Amino acid sequence: MGEPVPVDVVAFDPVLEAGTKSTLFACAELAPAAPGREPRVVVMTVDRVGRPELDVLRTVRDAPSRPDVVLVAGELEPEGALHAIAAGARGLLRRREADAAALARAVLAASRGDCTLPPDLLDRLLERPGGHGATAAAGPAADRRPAPGLSERERSVLRLVADGHETNEIAKQLCYSPRTVTTVVHDITQRFRLRNRAHAVAYALRVGLL
Repeated sequence: MGEPVPVDVVAFDPVLEAGTKSTLFACAELAPAAPGREPRVVVMTVDRVGRPELDVLRTVRDAPSRPDVVLVAGELEPEGALHAIAAGARGLLRRREADAAALARAVLAASRGDCTLPPDLLDRLLERPGGHGATAAAGPAADRRPAPGLSERERSVLRLVADGHETNEIAKQLCYSPRTVTTVVHDITQRFRLRNRAHAVAYALRVGLL
């Protein structure tokens, strides 16, 4: 095992901050960022996702080291989730689901460049008006065409990215090589001028490509 991932915690409530640190650093693969050392990942824990929280998230992301952010929220609705990902969040968790194992997985995934969303939240995003998922579920088989702008392969890869799977896991599930998966994601981000995987998922959901 290599060096632990340096992590910092940002919270509006000192009690939440202490609890998050206690849960987070039970994992040997994670460690508090040492004084004077920039964190690779910042865990931000909030009650809700509103304008003040999004402003703090953007400020954290704008730090010189550009740390990835895992957002843990007491309330997490589709609209807030989309805004958080667009603001730069790499992973999203509800506080009630953020036990030591789930939180560690999300932080380690973020440190590797992967993003994580609760599966049921992804389903709700897909069911939003304008999303391809709602139309496909309701329409006849003849109408279940791939959304314009993404191939079926690209949609399959993005769905697994949104579920928090790593590149090797996606490759295994879809019977592709890891290099193919990486190329698919890179092509999507370049085509739509997106920043990263999380931004790609948020964009695809928002414009109905997934």
